[in-house]
Amino acid sequence: MANERIGYRGAVARQPESLAHGLETVAAALETIDLHPFHGKSVGFAGIGASYQAGMVGACYLRLLGIPSFAYCPTDLYQAVDSAAEAFVALSASGQSREISDVMALRAHMPRIAICRSGGNPLAELVGAVIPSGSGSDNGASSTGYSGMLLAIGLLCDKLAMASFGRWDEIPAAIRETLRSALGGAQAAAASLQACHSIDLVGAGAGFATAGEGAMLIREAVRIPAAGWDTLNYLHGPMESQDARTGVIAFGHGREMKIAEDMAGFGCPSVLITNRDDVSERQGLTVITVPGFDNPVADAIVQIVALQMIVGDMQDAAGLTDITFRYRQTDTKLKPWSPTEV
Repeated sequence: MANERIGYRGAVARQPESLAHGLETVAAALETIDLHPFHGKSVGFAGIGASYQAGMVGACYLRLLGIPSFAYCPTDLYQAVDSAAEAFVALSASGQSREISDVMALRAHMPRIAICRSGGNPLAELVGAVIPSGSGSDNGASSTGYSGMLLAIGLLCDKLAMASFGRWDEIPAAIRETLRSALGGAQAAAASLQACHSIDLVGAGAGFATAGEGAMLIREAVRIPAAGWDTLNYLHGPMESQDARTGVIAFGHGREMKIAEDMAGFGCPSVLITNRDDVSERQGLTVITVPGFDNPVADAIVQIVALQMIVGDMQDAAGLTDITFRYRQTDTKLKPWSPTEV
């Protein structure tokens, strides 16, 4: 089964292979899709759940490439039909998210394209053009699905902007290296966070999206309350509730470094995921150094894998290995939940 539901650790571990396959799959799709209707238009990325966080990464990258772009949760799009973006990228790994189909159906007069795990789903059929990420088998909390969607977004953004990052093919090897080199750091980070009552995750730009996705992953897989914060916004009050009972995970190499160091000094268990190799660990601070690409999409892929590793150790320690959602909703998907397929 191409989109088989598998265990958490198995999904995290197979990302070098899933991303390598995704590079070929997405490149082939982009050769066949006419993107001219998008040219000269502002672009909206519409997603919900993890796909919304991926959309934030995409909008950040496309703006850096010179194209006006915004990420939207469907709540913002049910009524703002002609006053949001002028063209849309619809994001749903399964292609079954009811809300994304709803808001895309309202925009039949606009250029639309979907990014999904594969074709042959309701969203792909609705918008008429799909880029399959080729991410394949995954766990319910989305490992390969999220990183695969990010990769597809990055390649699409380059195509829309007529740009070329040129290092996309290095990502599978970078993930393989991260899975090896971050093993000890992930275990130490998980141990420091295991007893926390809540965890804040902090990042800027695409790192803000990584913080949001990380918070969702901790909530889903470890059942600990968590929240994602923009780096600078975090300094204006949200950090005030932190103490020895709460944790913080910071993504990046700017102000995030001082946040992680300061919070460790205040007695808060802290983790820094960064591409800097000159940050020293100290009491209460775990540093995980990962490969850096100086590209928001590529860096987001590498950083979320490091976070996935931490979550895997936390999940096992909590006795929650490979759990499924307790509070499954019946009105968010266009097909019934499957215990064997993602």
